[in-house]
Amino acid sequence: MEQEPERDEEQTRRAFGAWLRTCLEERGYVLTPRGGGQSRFAEDAGLGRSTVGRILNGQGATDTDVLKTIAKTLNVSYGEVLVRAGIATVEELAAVRNATLSTPDAGSLTIEQAAVGLGFVDEPEHGLFVAMTTTLLRQQQARTNDGNRAAGT
Repeated sequence: MEQEPERDEEQTRRAFGAWLRTCLEERGYVLTPRGGGQSRFAEDAGLGRSTVGRILNGQGATDTDVLKTIAKTLNVSYGEVLVRAGIATVEELAAVRNATLSTPDAGSLTIEQAAVGLGFVDEPEHGLFVAMTTTLLRQQQARTNDGNRAAGT
């Protein structure tokens, strides 16, 4: 008998809250009502106390920026946090990590393909990668053109 998607989501949210609670306690955050650990973690992570409270109470977190912040603050992989939060499965994460880019010309990638291949899929990192790479390619082309003019070619 298949479980209802809503029930699965609720279980995932509760499991994520329990996992986060365990991680925080292992790192010395005292999560008793007057322990101050929840507030201290919220401050350390730069998150709102209510956001942390909702997650710990099993109400979930789907904002990838929040999840990325949790990963960074806890010093765990972003992928693990995505899996624990139910955003991705272990299989999906493995597929992304092992993906090969297929392009019409196997020797050439677009900047967009390179960004995705390197894991820059969320803004602002994706946009920054594309902008910086475009700027560097223009500068390289300008230097090449200047060198060709100086050499008379």
